[in-house]
Parts: sequence; structure tokens; C-alpha cells
Amino acid sequence: MTLRVVSMKRESLTQEIGQSLIGLPAERKSYDEIVDLFARGASSAEVLAFRPSQETQKRIRFLLERNARRRVDRRGSSRA
Repeated sequence: MTLRVVSMKRESLTQEIGQSLIGLPAERKSYDEIVDLFARGASSAEVLAFRPSQETQKRIRFLLERNARRRVDRRGSSRA
């Protein structure tokens, strides 16, 4: 009985958090997705199975590409 109540609370909390993420900037949503994963006490299997939202994946790709361009720019300018 207690386990069921805890599970229901987790689900409702996750739904509430999901609803509250609507309208937030992408960088905040990305952070909140990860925090929510750990805050709800995710199991090892849930952590391994975690996949960020499409919006978060786009944001991560953008940041990685921007970081790579900066490295290339720094290398190019240091050789000149």
C-alpha cells in the first residue's frame, strides 16, 4: 500500500514538474529534466534509460558545436 502511494506521488510530481516546464527557456528545461530524474529517486535502470527531450538534445548539440568552433578558432588564431 505504501509503495503504491509513493509511486503515485512520484507520478503526480513528475506530471506537475512536466507541466511547469512548459514555457521555460531550453537551458532551464535541460537542467530541470536532469534534476527531476534524480529528485524523484530514479533507479539505476531509470538513469541508464534516461533520454533527454528533443529540445534538450538540440540544445546540447548546439552547445557542443559552438564549443568545437571556439576550439578551432583558438587554434587557428594562435598559429597566426
